[in-house]
Amino acid sequence: MLQQSRCWQVFLPAAAVNGDMMTVEGLSESDSGLEMASENSPLTAAEPPSPFCPKETGDAESPPDNTNLLSGRRKRTRKRLETEEECDWECRYGEEDKSQVPVVCESNLRRQPPPRTIFQAGLTSCSKPSTRERSRKSKKEQVPEGPSLDLLEQDSKDSAQSSGTTTSLSSSESISQPEYKDSKGFGIGELVWGKIKGFSWWPGIVVTWRATGKRQATPGMRWLQWFGDGKFSEVSADKLDSIMAFPKFFSPASYTKLASYRRAIFQVLEMASVRAGKTFPVCETDSLEDQVKPMLDWANEGFLPKGLEGLKPTENAGEDDNGFFLSSDCSSLNHQVLDVSVSEYFPTAKRQKLSSCKAKQGAEDVYSREQMVDEVLKNKRSVEEFCISCGKMRPATFHPLFEGGLCQTCKDVYLEISYMYDDDGYQSYCTVCCGGREVLLCGNANCCRCFCVDCLDILVGPGASESARALDPWCCYMCQPSEQYGVLKRRLDWSIKLQEFFVSDNGQEFEKPKMYPAVPAEQRRPIRVLSLFDGIATGYLVLRDLGFKVGQYVASEVCEDSISVGVVRHEGKIQYVHDVRNITRKNIAEWGPFDLVIGGSPCNDLSIVNPARKGLYEGTGRLFFEFYRLLSEAKPKEGEDRPFFWMFENVVAMGVNDKRDISRFLECNPVMIDAIEVSAAHRARYFWGNLPGMNRPLCASGMDKLELQDCLEHGRVAKFGKVRTITTRSNSIKQGKDQHFPVIMNGKEDILWCTELERIFGFPVHYTDVSNMGRGARQKLLGRSWSVPVIRHLFAPLKDYFACE
Repeated sequence: MLQQSRCWQVFLPAAAVNGDMMTVEGLSESDSGLEMASENSPLTAAEPPSPFCPKETGDAESPPDNTNLLSGRRKRTRKRLETEEECDWECRYGEEDKSQVPVVCESNLRRQPPPRTIFQAGLTSCSKPSTRERSRKSKKEQVPEGPSLDLLEQDSKDSAQSSGTTTSLSSSESISQPEYKDSKGFGIGELVWGKIKGFSWWPGIVVTWRATGKRQATPGMRWLQWFGDGKFSEVSADKLDSIMAFPKFFSPASYTKLASYRRAIFQVLEMASVRAGKTFPVCETDSLEDQVKPMLDWANEGFLPKGLEGLKPTENAGEDDNGFFLSSDCSSLNHQVLDVSVSEYFPTAKRQKLSSCKAKQGAEDVYSREQMVDEVLKNKRSVEEFCISCGKMRPATFHPLFEGGLCQTCKDVYLEISYMYDDDGYQSYCTVCCGGREVLLCGNANCCRCFCVDCLDILVGPGASESARALDPWCCYMCQPSEQYGVLKRRLDWSIKLQEFFVSDNGQEFEKPKMYPAVPAEQRRPIRVLSLFDGIATGYLVLRDLGFKVGQYVASEVCEDSISVGVVRHEGKIQYVHDVRNITRKNIAEWGPFDLVIGGSPCNDLSIVNPARKGLYEGTGRLFFEFYRLLSEAKPKEGEDRPFFWMFENVVAMGVNDKRDISRFLECNPVMIDAIEVSAAHRARYFWGNLPGMNRPLCASGMDKLELQDCLEHGRVAKFGKVRTITTRSNSIKQGKDQHFPVIMNGKEDILWCTELERIFGFPVHYTDVSNMGRGARQKLLGRSWSVPVIRHLFAPLKDYFACE
């Protein structure tokens, strides 16, 4: 029997939502999602290409089934996610009017979608034109657009409502009154450092509200245009400082890691040098660092010799050194500047010779994978110099499983869909490139990986895919001995590299969370917990198993079955408060103070497995902001010196932009933990928080059941050592490409019993056996729950802070 394979056509549209606007097919930068730099900037040569979201609209095209293929070879077409789980959450959390959901045209999956109406607090709704319609606009009206999402922080004065669009006002509009006359300084045209919540200090320029196309600034606020991306934000004047504070706010770490930050610093220094009339000697080397270093030295030494006076905008009527048309009182921009594209706000680089160098570098970077293989095998170049997914040089990071690298685009794709699985339990896309039209499935019963035909024929060697098809079973290159197969070689430390790959996805820089000293044993008191989206009280169960004294456990949950489990199993010790959207600041004050806030909002509108997902800002995805709101309310107020911890969980298979937006609001990057290390099933999840030692290695304890056989009842035999991720769907129990049940009993295949499912998740036997619930209802509760060993691993360090029995 020939090796079975799956085949489908993949179309990867790039789409992103940007606050009050939506960009389609727009390029974004990995760390900021923004693109706004001078063409000749010496810092743009090494810019990585933009990430794109595969399957963002769920329109991957599958070929029709062909049952008449020779040699019995079958092509597996991908099945869509059943909507039963989404319906559950929609019923409980009240989705918006169904009439707003577009109808899918089955005859043409790539049909241009209708204009989408975006609703955002504080902004008027607007219908977004298609990409083709936008492309017909005049060149003056076109501006770089990025998919970076706007902040939605309603409780902070320094929150931003950014816009990537610079609109033009008619000449009939006149300046009726001066702006920014509140005695707080920072007039139009001044170069400043600005701070908004979720971001580090960033350079910008104060502009008039007319340049933003929005409303006038609130008293005490300033409209800023940020260097590096050209976006606008309304920022409190209390969160601004002069550009003269360069040594104070310049971050060497961000400058090293973030391309957008480097671009912003270069642009503000270019503008400052033009205003001050400062020139720099031509660098004798082509090193980008050497060319920018004199500018950084000049800024750190106080912009001498002119200092602050040399950086001030021109106060006379007319045009200043940077193309800003100013009125005589320097209080607002003349309407002529609004007809200039955003890129013209910034001066071009002075070193024109870099453009040819940059073009030469760009040409050298363009390699096909076939050329990459020739360079490695014939010219003895290191495979670590290339992205093994697309062939580009100068990769942004390493490939977590095989020797070689990944460019920024391929890295973002890998982060999104490496943990995406089909109904047969196998990876949806190739283990090497996270793509592929046709993939071959590994024949190892305990392996769920697949490899595309292109990767085999290019990286391993011509004809490798045909040789694999002839083998039955065929073991993939993760299961075969670690040898060199063409240019493909598995890393010996791949399991460590895989964890490092997800942990080190620092798309944004954040301050390290506050570390609390351990509390002396005699001063420790019972822990007080606020659990949002509590589920079946996994948090309470783990705290009690670890021996914590729980002084108060307030849980928000809307599922009646989940509440029944918590009430029965924990004897009414949990205080249920139902819907998170109904919890107010007054409630938090009455129930608190809290020492620990935990939660994991529904993932059905975030998971890329769901082709009908609505994303972070619509549907159940918006419930994340309820967690963010209540977390902000529960945090200790200024002056309260007490340990406070929190944790937020969600699925790994989410869009990169959604993940980065969550990180931006929570002001930290997540750690990725897969329960396969401490249980008998895969369950990869992201965890954000400030729990001590969250990124320490996951180690199994003596009580953890690591093999499926350990979880089975007497007389039942496991066909597999581990099982794939168990979800709310009944068919997630089936394993392998032939969809076998994982257990043998009396010589026949059998499903997993409910008690066995509970052991796999780490729950006590019969934990969910309440209210006469059937097997399907109990699996749904478990499919939405946390893995007990993983939560025990995360909560264990809290024993140094709170009382235990």
